[in-house]
Amino acid sequence: MTRRPGRPPHPALRSLIRALPVTPATVLLVLFLAGPIAYCVSIAFTDLQLTGQAEDSFVGLENFRTAFGDEAFRNAVWLTLVFTVVSALLGQNTLGLALAALMRRASKPVRTLVGGVVVTAWVLPEVVAGFLLYAFFRREGTLNAVLDWLGLPTQNWLYTLPILAVSFANVWRGTAFSMLVYSAALDEIPKEITEAAEVDGASGPRRLWHITLPMIRRSIGTNLMLITLQTLSVFGLIWVMTRGGPGGRSQTLPLFMYEEAFQKSMIGYGTAVALLLLVVGSLFSVVYLRLLRTEV
Repeated sequence: MTRRPGRPPHPALRSLIRALPVTPATVLLVLFLAGPIAYCVSIAFTDLQLTGQAEDSFVGLENFRTAFGDEAFRNAVWLTLVFTVVSALLGQNTLGLALAALMRRASKPVRTLVGGVVVTAWVLPEVVAGFLLYAFFRREGTLNAVLDWLGLPTQNWLYTLPILAVSFANVWRGTAFSMLVYSAALDEIPKEITEAAEVDGASGPRRLWHITLPMIRRSIGTNLMLITLQTLSVFGLIWVMTRGGPGGRSQTLPLFMYEEAFQKSMIGYGTAVALLLLVVGSLFSVVYLRLLRTEV
């Protein structure tokens, strides 16, 4: 006598069973991520203030119109783009790749020393790194002492070139991440390919452009996306070094948002600026993701 096979579970029941393991994580994401984001979005359309207001009211798109008509906001957007391009795309990305490539050919003591110095700058707390770079760039700081010893002209770098000073500080602090990413990516390139290129007479720059960069393309895209998003949110480093000054010449969007929301008590307006910063980060992410999907 043969047993009849049991009926398979209903498709809806199968879907429910498969969803059970991720349900707790989904609930936590909704509770602690999606919930606060939705609340912030609702605040951005109100005139909520920290003090001096009995209750807030809905103002629609007024906060966003105010932002786009505010010269200080446009200045903050421009400085944010400059800070991101100089310190992340050009600085951390390029220097990290160069260090990773050079350390592959360096001796073990040199790799240990350089890697230790670079990683130490990365693991320092942001506030500590800000104070160190402030001491380096201030009028009586280390940089001017070295320039004076060499007989070169000195200046107050935090006053004359504040956005470049904080960009250099971010490069100094964040290059280690790019170096580690590219070190791992370069280790995955088969040695046979580079050795064959050397035998064929390909120069170093040609091997870099035609072999190395195409083979680590996905690592480049991933690294660019991560360091760009991290740089867009940098606050403590700039706040410690310049507080966005002088005259707003190093005031990026996070500092502008903080000033409007917590120093001027305009929570609704500050939250609207935060949403615009989120949009900027999302645009960068979309561009990088499209590049990652593009085949060489």
